[in-house]
Amino acid sequence: MNQATSIEPGIEPGIESGALTSSIEATKKVLNEAYGRQRDAYLANPYPDYAQRKHDLLTLKRMIAENREAIIEAIGEDYGNRSDFESKFAEIITATDTVSHTIKHLKSWMKPQRRSIDLTMYFGAKNRLIPQPLGVTGLIIPWNFPVNLTVCQLTAVFAAGNRAMVKMSENSIALSRLMKSISPRYFPVEKLEFFEETGGVGVEFSQLPFDLIIFTGSGATGRKVMASAAQNLTPVILELGGKAPAVIDPSFPLQKAVERILFVKRFNAGQICTNVDYVFVHKTQIEAFVTLTKEWAAKHCPDINADDYTSIIDDRSFKRLQDTLTDATDKGARIVPLSQQEPNAQARKMPLHLVLDTQPDMTIRERETFGPLLMVLPYERPEEVIDYVNSHDRPLALYPFSNNTALVERYIERIMSGGVTVNDALFHVAQHDLPFGGVGPSGMGHYHGYEGFTACSKMRPVFYQAKRTAMTLMTPPYSKFANKMIDLLVKMKS
Repeated sequence: MNQATSIEPGIEPGIESGALTSSIEATKKVLNEAYGRQRDAYLANPYPDYAQRKHDLLTLKRMIAENREAIIEAIGEDYGNRSDFESKFAEIITATDTVSHTIKHLKSWMKPQRRSIDLTMYFGAKNRLIPQPLGVTGLIIPWNFPVNLTVCQLTAVFAAGNRAMVKMSENSIALSRLMKSISPRYFPVEKLEFFEETGGVGVEFSQLPFDLIIFTGSGATGRKVMASAAQNLTPVILELGGKAPAVIDPSFPLQKAVERILFVKRFNAGQICTNVDYVFVHKTQIEAFVTLTKEWAAKHCPDINADDYTSIIDDRSFKRLQDTLTDATDKGARIVPLSQQEPNAQARKMPLHLVLDTQPDMTIRERETFGPLLMVLPYERPEEVIDYVNSHDRPLALYPFSNNTALVERYIERIMSGGVTVNDALFHVAQHDLPFGGVGPSGMGHYHGYEGFTACSKMRPVFYQAKRTAMTLMTPPYSKFANKMIDLLVKMKS
C-alpha cells in the first residue's frame, strides 16, 4: 500500500499527450543519470573496505540523529497527525539500533567463510565463500514506517558495500523532500540519492537495471515491480503484508492477550503490515473478550482526537475502512465500536472496532484491513484454526497465545507464515538478529541482521586448487592407472 502503480495519479484531466510523454521522458532521464552515476562509482570502487562501510553506517546513524526533530515533524505532516511517541519508538529508536547492531557484527560478517572440501578428490585444495557487494540497489519505501524501513534497508545495503537509490511513497511527500535536502550533506549522490513519487516515478524506477530491488508494499504493486525487474533479471526482495492471524488458547490469561493484541492494533492506528488482522477466540470466551477490549480501550484510548492517536494516512484509506464496516454491517456482521466517539473524517481518526459474526463474502474476510478494525472469529478446536488459515494466502505473521508448548509448536509446524511472535504480536520484527520477510503471497526474501547482509551481497563461492593435483593423472587418453583410480572412486562414493 505504498506506491502508485501507474502514471495516472496527479495528472490533470485534459492534459496534452505530448506533455505527458515529455514528463515521462524527463523522469526517465533523471533516473537513468542517477543510476549511471552510481554504477560508475561502483565500478571504480567495487569492494569498499571495512573502514568505509563502518563510516557509511555511522554517517547514516548521524544523519537520522542530527535531523530527528525535523524527521518527526515531516512524518507528522504527511500523516496529518502521527503520534510523536510512535515516531520516536518505531522510526528513530528501532532504526538507529539496527545500525548499531550491524556495526557491532560487521567485521565478522565480512570475513570469508571456510567451507569443507572432498579430500579424496581435491586433496590440498580449499573452498571459501566470500561476501562481495552486488553494486547498485533500488529501495521502494512505503509510507507507514518510512524512516524505519529506509534505514533498516540502507543498513543492510551499506554493510554489504553497495550504493542505493531510494524511492519514497506518494504519501510521504514532506519526508521525501526533507530527505532529498539533507542527504547530500552526509552522502554523495554516487552513494545515496532519494526520489519522491510525483506520478510515474515508481514505474520507471522499477525498470532500472539494479543489482537488487527491495520493495515493501501491496501484493498488487509487488507483482508489477517483480514483472518490471524480471525484464533485467534483477533479483527482488518483496515484503507484501497479508492477513496475519492471532489465536488465543482458552487456557491463556485472556486479559493479557487482549492487552497485547490491542496495544499493537492501536499502534499507528493499525497501519502495520504485520499487525493482527484477525483473532481466533474460543467460542466460550467471545463475550468476555468483547468486555475486556472495551475496558482496555476506555482506559488507553479515551480520546481518538488526541495527538497520541495517529490519523489514517489519507482520505482514500479512511473511506476504505468506512466502506469495510458498512459492507460488514449490511451483510449481517455485529460491529462493536470500542469508543463512544464517532469516526472523525476531517482529521481521519478512526476508533478501534471489533467485527464479529462475519461471513465469507464480506470484504473484511478477504482484504487486509490495515487499520483499527479487528475481526473476531470463534473456534472450538485448534484444527479449525489451522484449516482456516491454510485455506487462505500464507500470512506475513502468526501470533499464537498459549503456555502450552506442544500447542504452540503445532501451530508453528502446521501454519506457514513469514514470522512468528509467541504470546505477543509484532515484536519479532524488532529483533535485530532475526531475519524479516514473508512467504508466498506475503513476500519473498529476507533482510535484517546477518540475513540482510547476505541478501545484499553476492556470497561468492571460490575454489582454490592445490599446487599439485591428482587430476593431472586422470587426463585423456585414459591410462590403466586412471581407470583403476576412477573405479576405486566409484566404489568409495557408491
